[in-house]
Amino acid sequence: MNKRSLLQSALALALVSGFSASAMAQDKPLKIGVTGGPHAQIFEVVKKVAEKDGLKIQVIEFSDYVQPNAALASGDLDANSYQHKPYLDQQVKDRGYKFVSAGYTVNFPIGIYSKKIKSLNDLKQGAKFGIPNDPTNGGRVLLVLQDKGLIKLRPEAGLKATPLDVIDNPKKIKFVELDAAQLPRSLDDLDASAINTNFALSAGLNPGKDAIAQESAKSPYVNLIAVREADKDKPWVSKLVKAYQSEEVRKFIQTEFKGAVIPGF
Repeated sequence: MNKRSLLQSALALALVSGFSASAMAQDKPLKIGVTGGPHAQIFEVVKKVAEKDGLKIQVIEFSDYVQPNAALASGDLDANSYQHKPYLDQQVKDRGYKFVSAGYTVNFPIGIYSKKIKSLNDLKQGAKFGIPNDPTNGGRVLLVLQDKGLIKLRPEAGLKATPLDVIDNPKKIKFVELDAAQLPRSLDDLDASAINTNFALSAGLNPGKDAIAQESAKSPYVNLIAVREADKDKPWVSKLVKAYQSEEVRKFIQTEFKGAVIPGF
């Protein structure tokens, strides 16, 4: 075999190897991070819809709000689906993540629960009230309490209000800041607590029946699919969003959660 033939054979082998590697890479399932409860349940349906479009998905559950973004940043995940935009924006600001929103998913109106009272009006002086300890969800709850007339916040506090922004608190409510996942288990020790819908459902609470108050459905807290900035234009991203925003997934959300979870697309 002459040198030219050898070179052509080598180039052909390299091309075949390259195509094989590419095919193998596509055969690997996308790793999608979710929190337990509705996000995980919904993504099992998304997974089936996506398979029809040739997209393989591995759903990975997390028990808190911090690790799914850390795993996405480290490359252990290809995308995650569990957070709303105010939370994502805060994480990007605080941790420098290079993430973007690929598409909207669902809205979870946050609820207030209690084992001791039937109405927010029944809160006693000095009542202990649980709120999530992350800035966006904590601020979200304080805005609900302001909307219900229990407190007043500094006007400039915005979506990221903290207990330090409370300027009027007639009932002297004591805010107990805990990890969002811990709030359902702390109900016995609190007079009332705000609990994100996914954690409420996981704890056996029915938002429609058990919540003594709920956030308005018209809020900026629609959840989303987050991907790394470098991946935003890859074909699988649009396929993933298309699968999530399909009519099949919409019907599942409406049937399974009966208003506790609302399609945001």
